[in-house]
Amino acid sequence: MRGKAALLGIALMVLCAAVIGNVTAQLPEESRDKLIQVTGTGKVTTTPDQAVVVFAVETENTDVKTAQQQNADRMDAVVNALKRAGIPEKDIRTAGYNIIPITETDSRGLTTDRVKYYRVINSLEVTLNDVNRAGEIVDLAVENGANKVNRFSFTLSDTKQQEFRSQALTAAVAQARGDADAVAAAIGKTIVDVKEVNVGGSYVPLAYESRYSGMDMAAGVAAKTPLEVGEIDVTATVSISYIIS
Repeated sequence: MRGKAALLGIALMVLCAAVIGNVTAQLPEESRDKLIQVTGTGKVTTTPDQAVVVFAVETENTDVKTAQQQNADRMDAVVNALKRAGIPEKDIRTAGYNIIPITETDSRGLTTDRVKYYRVINSLEVTLNDVNRAGEIVDLAVENGANKVNRFSFTLSDTKQQEFRSQALTAAVAQARGDADAVAAAIGKTIVDVKEVNVGGSYVPLAYESRYSGMDMAAGVAAKTPLEVGEIDVTATVSISYIIS
C-alpha cells in the first residue's frame, strides 16, 4: 500500500509540473520596443447647417376635455402652418404631451386634492435644414398658436458631423506626430514606426440660443425674431504609440 501511495504522489507531482509548465510557456514575451506615447486633439471650426427648435402649446381649463381640445386645435394650426411653409413632415415630431392637474391649496398653504384646473402641454420638435429661416419659423409658430419655446439650438447634420470629424481626426494625428517628433529629437531618438493607435470620440456641441429657452411667447408680436447662427467647434482625439530607435 505504501508503494502504491508513493507512486500516486509522484504521478501527481509530475502532472502538476506539466500543467505549470504549460501555463508558463503560454505567457507572451514582454515587448522590447521603445515607445513614445502621445495624445493629439484636433479642432475644426464651422458654421452650423441645422437648427432644432422645440415649441409648446399650453392650454388651461377647468374641464380636462376642453383643455385637450383647445390644445389640439392650436397645435393643428401650428403644424399646418409649418407644412405650408415647406417644412417636411419627417422634420416635425411630437416631443412630449402632458396633462397636469393644478390643485388648490388650503388656508395653511398646503396642497389639497381639489383640482382648480387642468394644464395641457403639447411639445413639438422641428428640425430646420436652412438655418437662415430659424427666426421666420419661430415667428410663424407663435403666430399660429405656439406660446412657449422650450429649446432652441444650432448644430450639424449627420453628414456634416462625419465630414468635420474626419478633418478633426486628421488634425489630431498631425498634432500627435508633431509632439512625438519634438520629444524624439530632444532625447536623440528617431521615430521608426507606429505601434498602436486609439481613436477617441468626437464632440459636436449644440449652440443654444438661450434668450428663447423656456420662454413664453405672445402671439401677434410684430417684431421679427433675430437668431444669429454663429460658429461651433468639432473636436476629436487620438492616442498613438510610436516606436523609436
